Amino acid sequence: MDRITIRLPPQQIELLELLVESGEFPTVSEAVRYAVREFLSQRGDRILRDSDQVTSFDGRL
Repeated sequence: MDRITIRLPPQQIELLELLVESGEFPTVSEAVRYAVREFLSQRGDRILRDSDQVTSFDGRL
């Protein structure tokens, strides 16, 4: 797995930490990975279909 760095407003970090504290996710990183997967599953297919650079996609994110 690769690592990236992002900057978020304090309010968003607090909400992510609350999700962890409530037991929804084991870590903040896992909550962010989940959010990215959901975003890409909703928007990524359209971008891939419209892209001339991508010829195939196996659906694993």
